[in-house]
Amino acid sequence: MITCSHIFKSYQQLQVLKDVSLTINKGELVCIVGPSGAGKSTLLHILGTLDKADSGTVTYQNQDISILKDKELSKFRNEHLGFVFQFHHLLPEFTALENVCIPAFIAQKNEIESKKRAAELLDFLGLKDRLQHKPNELSGGEQQRVSVARALMNQPLVILADEPTGNLDTEKSEELHQLFFDLKNEFNQTFVIVTHNDHLAEKADRKLMMKDGSIIN
Repeated sequence: MITCSHIFKSYQQLQVLKDVSLTINKGELVCIVGPSGAGKSTLLHILGTLDKADSGTVTYQNQDISILKDKELSKFRNEHLGFVFQFHHLLPEFTALENVCIPAFIAQKNEIESKKRAAELLDFLGLKDRLQHKPNELSGGEQQRVSVARALMNQPLVILADEPTGNLDTEKSEELHQLFFDLKNEFNQTFVIVTHNDHLAEKADRKLMMKDGSIIN
């Protein structure tokens, strides 16, 4: 479903990615691991169209996104990709329901249908009673589940997660891990997760090790 071919990326004189190629299949949960500075987040950002490679191609279902213009990339990102970050990036002035609806509103989808889907997602994620709560009224684990619901809002091809449990305690981390596997099993959802969490990585369908800008396994 997703193919990267011969990705190179440098920032000034620092080469961050060196000839990275990989394929991710529909319904896979893939973890990318390795030391800090290995290029994991840069690769994730390129997969997520948040950054561009210096050379190489990224294709989603045979569509080469490397050649898309900025406006086309923004549309593709909103319609087909979901993001979960270490820090939840929820808008503090909006409720949980409103935060989840944002990707649908950007895509100009029907407001009533969007709110219905957002409520269903939050219910599935165990937040049925928190729809009208703002982020500062939610625990860290609840905020992260809201961000997962937001990532799922437009039924993305893939959810890209960068250290999603890095700001959670052990118990909440385990709950979020289980949620990812539940979503994979229930909806055949594809995940690419950058993580330092060995327990999550060992349970993944595949663990990709990065070192010095390359995938070494």
